[in-house]
Amino acid sequence: MVELSSIEVSTSHVHHLFEVVAVAIFVLLLLSFLFLCPFSQDAKVLFTKTVSFLRFFYASFIKPHSVSATGTGQQAALESFYKAQADVYDASRGFLLRGREDMLGLVAAQLRYKEEKRGWKHNKLIWIDLGGGTGWNIEEMSRFLDVPSFFSHIYLVDLSPSLLNIARKRFERLGWSNVTVICQDARTFKLDGGLQADLITMSYSLSMIPDFYPVVDSLSDLLSPDGIMGVCDFYVQSIVDVQSRNYTGGLVNRHVNWLGRVFWRAWFDTDRVGLEAARRDYLEYRFGTVLSVSERNLIFGGLIGRIPYYIWIGKPKFAAASDLSGNCSRDTIEQLDAACTESPYLSPRHHRELAINVVELSRPEIRSKAYECAVVNLAGNLPLPSAFYGAHNWRIYYEEHLPKHTQFNDEYIYAFNWECPLLDNRLLKIGEDDVILTITSAGDNLLSYLNHHPKRIHAVDLNPTQNHILELKVAALSCLAYSDVWRLFGVGKHAEFRNLLISKLSPHLSSHAYQYWLKNSATFTSSRRGLYETGGSGRAIKLVRWLFYVLGLSDEVKRLCVAKTLNEQREIWRSKVRRVLLNRFLNWTVVGTEAFAWRAAGVPPAQRKMIQLDYLDQEGLSDSGIKRQDIGGSAMWEYLVNTLDPVAENTLLSRDNHFYLLCLLGRYTREYA
Repeated sequence: MVELSSIEVSTSHVHHLFEVVAVAIFVLLLLSFLFLCPFSQDAKVLFTKTVSFLRFFYASFIKPHSVSATGTGQQAALESFYKAQADVYDASRGFLLRGREDMLGLVAAQLRYKEEKRGWKHNKLIWIDLGGGTGWNIEEMSRFLDVPSFFSHIYLVDLSPSLLNIARKRFERLGWSNVTVICQDARTFKLDGGLQADLITMSYSLSMIPDFYPVVDSLSDLLSPDGIMGVCDFYVQSIVDVQSRNYTGGLVNRHVNWLGRVFWRAWFDTDRVGLEAARRDYLEYRFGTVLSVSERNLIFGGLIGRIPYYIWIGKPKFAAASDLSGNCSRDTIEQLDAACTESPYLSPRHHRELAINVVELSRPEIRSKAYECAVVNLAGNLPLPSAFYGAHNWRIYYEEHLPKHTQFNDEYIYAFNWECPLLDNRLLKIGEDDVILTITSAGDNLLSYLNHHPKRIHAVDLNPTQNHILELKVAALSCLAYSDVWRLFGVGKHAEFRNLLISKLSPHLSSHAYQYWLKNSATFTSSRRGLYETGGSGRAIKLVRWLFYVLGLSDEVKRLCVAKTLNEQREIWRSKVRRVLLNRFLNWTVVGTEAFAWRAAGVPPAQRKMIQLDYLDQEGLSDSGIKRQDIGGSAMWEYLVNTLDPVAENTLLSRDNHFYLLCLLGRYTREYA
């Protein structure tokens, strides 16, 4: 009895504290809302927005949930929550339900790509918006697709009559006759005649479904074998839960700290919104992940809080290795493995014949890590890694959490290549039967090799972000207009990069690369810097420009870059730039330091050691007992002199050497386009 009363007292204190916190946040939200609204707005508009906000807050945090006299269960609970705010639902959810537009843009991009490149097995696409409420998603999709003509039919399914009344009025206003609004439990919804959907979306509805397991199970029957799913919702999760899974599509920003997990689950639980990790986990288990993103909704710029939410794009679990009927096959996996390892592809039709040839050649069996991972996952009835579900098999699965990859702190060193591809081809004489194995770096050189039509190119890099750069370049060349490609990789800036990433580039990127570029979209959209001022080499470029400014060389360097003749360039170099740039004091304070060589210029320690040993050998000091560490500055200075002098003396920067011109200008010029 004593224990029970203690619990009751403790619980009442908690509820009282929660009410106080809710009121305090309400006041703060209201003040922030009124403060951030432009004062130039019409008074009536401002009043309407304020009333909508107050009604939303009252219904969400103050109004007690009650069961109606006409029903019990989930529908009654939903009506208790939504009925008082149904007509202001859309007006009050814009700041809270972030990510919906991005999710719609991503699935629209997937649908467009499939229509343009591969086509559908039928011409009439069906879309199911599960838990679609007021129909906002369907109208918003018109930003990306012509909804009335693109879809033969759309089914909006929800359990709240109040929200569905708003939806019916919406589609009457729009005049869209291909939308059917259905009030039904998601667990029991089926399409007539055994039809299946080409697109299923769930926008902040999975977290509102208490019995979510049968709903997710039913989706696998509703979705066609070549269909696409899109989900956007709240979540909380610890990285410990998922770090051993190889099928999540990447873990960028997925971890929510302990305080965030406890607070947001308790906060949303008052409105019967479930944030437990099992919902997202089960979705990822039952389907294959194409793209996955974990984000934070910064309420009023983060002043109020950072609500975790995710966007997930998926397809049937065995779609990566199946025929159109959905029957699992290892054919696709075998093809990918053969491409990765340069091993013979043992097709089902010619398996015996090719196997005999392999034995006769006495070639040891080579399996890629991607193949081994796929076999293990299929044996455990797990989805394949996300790379298998993409439109292209460009990117091979890798274990992102290994120290050999994480040592780079999610940052690339090179945003462009230094080596000349013309010399590569002159020496290698690349032909159509050649298979090339190359370090990725920034990908520029290996892309130039494609002009010579080699059989295949394998790009390998220990730093995953270097491969992210290559993926972005290949994706851009695959789907963007030349003007956009030029702005991205010629100028290094594009104000609309984020929109391009979602609406055009996303179908051509792996989930890991998409996560990276979404997180780092400011690389291209920043007004202060561009692509070529990022990464390790970017720091060196900015440092050199800063030195030019401090040393009063900025104008002379600009003249150097536009010199019309080699003699004009030599004169500027010898009389103005060289004597300042290559002086011993500057070398001792900047160039010869370990920080400049590795952290800024991206010179690996082993390569710096080679430069130092080569200097000792040239100076006849190899047997003198002098340690290479003692001559680091002199060696680097000598190396720079022997590198920069021939460049300035023998190549015209404005026409013949785009590598150094890029370093000096921070962008390419049209002469090299």
